[in-house]
Amino acid sequence: MIDIEEKLKILPENSGVYIMLDENQHVIYVGKARILKNRVRQYFHSTHKSEKVAQMVQHIHDFYYIITKTELDALILENNLIKKYKPKYNILLKDDKTYPYIAVDLTEDYPSFTITRTLKKGKRYFGPYMAGVRVKEILDILSVAFEVRTCKIEITKKAKRACLLYHIHRCLAPCAHYTTHEAYIQRVKEAIAFLEGEDRQVQKGLQEKMLLYAQQEEFELALECKERLVMLENLSSKRITTLGRDVSFDVLAYVSNHLYAAINILMVRHGIMQGSATFAVENASDDTEALTSFITQYYTRHELPKELIVQDFCESTLLQKYLTDLGKGQRIITIPKIGIKKQLLDMSFENANNYLLSNLEKLKHKEDRTIHACERLQQILALKRYPKRMECYDISNISGVDKVGSMVVFDNGEPDKKSYRRFKIKTVEGANDFASLQEVLKRRLSKLGTIEESKFPKPDLIIIDGGKGQLSSVQEIFKAMQIDDIELISLAKREEEIFTIYSKESIQLSKRDYCLQMLQHIRDEAHRFAITFFRNIHNKKSLKSILEEVHGLGKVKIEQLLQTFGNIDKILKATPEELASVEGIGQHLAIIIKKHLEEKL
Repeated sequence: MIDIEEKLKILPENSGVYIMLDENQHVIYVGKARILKNRVRQYFHSTHKSEKVAQMVQHIHDFYYIITKTELDALILENNLIKKYKPKYNILLKDDKTYPYIAVDLTEDYPSFTITRTLKKGKRYFGPYMAGVRVKEILDILSVAFEVRTCKIEITKKAKRACLLYHIHRCLAPCAHYTTHEAYIQRVKEAIAFLEGEDRQVQKGLQEKMLLYAQQEEFELALECKERLVMLENLSSKRITTLGRDVSFDVLAYVSNHLYAAINILMVRHGIMQGSATFAVENASDDTEALTSFITQYYTRHELPKELIVQDFCESTLLQKYLTDLGKGQRIITIPKIGIKKQLLDMSFENANNYLLSNLEKLKHKEDRTIHACERLQQILALKRYPKRMECYDISNISGVDKVGSMVVFDNGEPDKKSYRRFKIKTVEGANDFASLQEVLKRRLSKLGTIEESKFPKPDLIIIDGGKGQLSSVQEIFKAMQIDDIELISLAKREEEIFTIYSKESIQLSKRDYCLQMLQHIRDEAHRFAITFFRNIHNKKSLKSILEEVHGLGKVKIEQLLQTFGNIDKILKATPEELASVEGIGQHLAIIIKKHLEEKL
């Protein structure tokens, strides 16, 4: 038995990171400390613990620490270790959502304005646009007010046929050489000025266009201008009048009831409120550490503004150094006491508080369906380890054609979609699901003990979609590869029976049992993921044969279409303009392709 009290006595007074372990040597918490000795001892000796911290301390079996040169180094290491281990009691930002931006590439001769969710070097971005602001409406205003390009059509010396957007006065058609370079660039500059907050000129221009179209009895175009004026008015109402147009920052407020917490972000860009987002977080930290952990995780994935507005318990000096290094330029952390920034912080706090109050039961219910369900599964099946990482496998094919396998991963009872994997079956002839499962598991388990294990960590539990037969076929692989430290079960769909390798009898749980519902969730995810992959491959082949029927569309152009759009659904939804933007297609051929697909599909 490890004597934690003895280890506490020899803790150093250096800054560093401490790592808490449970009885199975799983990392359950990672924290940073300015003085390791003081911080770690608080967990075991303090009488004032939050409920969440008390829960965690009950599960601490051991701990170790890493000394760092400075507290900033400790913060960086803590963030990296949280990403690596995904500890049960840390804030784990599962925000996979990427917010939309409007992008413009000013290196192009005739820049196009497009919506994107990924940021790359070389382009200029405006946004992000969160809940409360619709980016499509802003792009519509650009198109109607300035007639700039919103497509990806390549502009060449050879003039193309002008598309519909030109004829409804939503593009100057530089692709058809209907405008000069100087005139178009002037429109681009005006559009950028609008995105930077200058909307008075736009309002005036739209009003003039609306009156002109009405005089010419082009009432549909006049109505469109009127609708864009309403959009513009809604957007202008989000402007914070006491802020300058060159002011951009994020406002963050944290609220906790010591068991659950919520963080709200208000985004202000060029003096305009771009929207708001609220995140539910669970952690075993105090408010200060929780906010710091959230900020370090969030801004490694999202745009980092020059200034953050935060509450007074924020580790402002430490975070300012961290974010300055991250953003490669000076960042400011402001704790406002009065004024408009304090009012915005209060507004953000109210948003976070309302979210927490209205979602409290949902948050409790989520924990029942995830962590508590994992704990119950360990008890019911007498698993040697808490099933932190569970992997589930399924096979999909039709009559042995286009066979594929799927691996989905749940971490602490929740989907870890970045870890999902797909497999094309390479060695099995015909429709043999047992042999296909064996191939997939061989390929996956061969990663253990290699340098690839960092990408494919060892699972605590493997779940097979199927009954005794599927379980037995995978057990053969376990024996052949001498794997005895990973648990193995299967879930049969008809009666929802759980089969283990230790008994011929199945285990059946109540349909209301959260434990069974979690197993059904991971099994259904594996099935969905396999089916989606199979359909994508199968439909690609079918689509290829249909596209081959289009006169003037050869193998090279078909491959370009498939590479650009990826799957049949995206090609079917693509507009002629989007199809025409693919290299070698052009406007005329795009219209033919669109018509042919609509007739065939």
